[in-house]
Amino acid sequence: MATQNQDRLRTHFSSLDTTPTAQSSGWDSLWESATFLPWDRGYANPALIDLLANPSSPPVSSDQNPTPGAPAAGSAPSPIELPPPVAKDGRRAKVLVPGCGKGYDVALFSAYGYDAYGLEVSSHAAKAAEQYLANAGSGSLESEYSSKDGGAGKGKAVCLVGDFFDDAWLKEAGVQGSDGFDVIYDNTFLCALPPDLRPACAKRISSLLAKTGTLICLEFPTHKPASSGGPPWSLPPTVHAELLKRPGEEISYDGGGVVVATDRAAGEGALVRVAHYTPRRTHDVGVIKGVVRDGVSVWRHT
Repeated sequence: MATQNQDRLRTHFSSLDTTPTAQSSGWDSLWESATFLPWDRGYANPALIDLLANPSSPPVSSDQNPTPGAPAAGSAPSPIELPPPVAKDGRRAKVLVPGCGKGYDVALFSAYGYDAYGLEVSSHAAKAAEQYLANAGSGSLESEYSSKDGGAGKGKAVCLVGDFFDDAWLKEAGVQGSDGFDVIYDNTFLCALPPDLRPACAKRISSLLAKTGTLICLEFPTHKPASSGGPPWSLPPTVHAELLKRPGEEISYDGGGVVVATDRAAGEGALVRVAHYTPRRTHDVGVIKGVVRDGVSVWRHT
């Protein structure tokens, strides 16, 4: 069932078409007034906090997540090998957080030594992120943003203004030619996009992720009925699974708007899921009747 905030957010976007320009204006107007920002939890998702703290064995939920396609209860992923923040040649790994909001995830990755770049299409959101990142750590999980870089020093923490589907902002992140981001973190970005834009988003993610890079996806909301619309749009595990096996291609939906799982072979630019689990912790909005319904999936190029 959709929450009151989700219903209000859906109503805000109901009068807009699904083009990137129209959607962007919808988000910017919310950030400009800054009186209704229901997605802003004040700190990074605890699932990401726990993953970065212990990638070899991220804590998992002991309860069965009833979402179709969710891992079995207590199912722990194989050790997740994240790119090191600093390579042997001294190059810092680059992280991209599209739709970063105030930049909580950007600050967290930076604390681990990564050069972290948030991206916002809204100039008002970017301004809010700039103010937060100038003194990150004032949230309810302040200790999580203290230095965890192993002596390498904090990385950059920057929020860029730009359209995710356009290349104009890439130079500011130092990504050119065949370069890509070593980590891309999707936390409520895909679920904010109308389903019409999903194939383009998957193709863009595939092209922006370095050949040896890692994509981390926070699957939310998984419990919301697809028929209730969005944003946020229902995002059970099947959505990423179908989009990323053939990035850029349309996916199938049933009469209720639920993504249909297929046995299509992987296509050009495909990403393969290397880890999938239900985290022990997440934001309260992802806990339904005491059970964590969010998921974490980790992907790499085939």
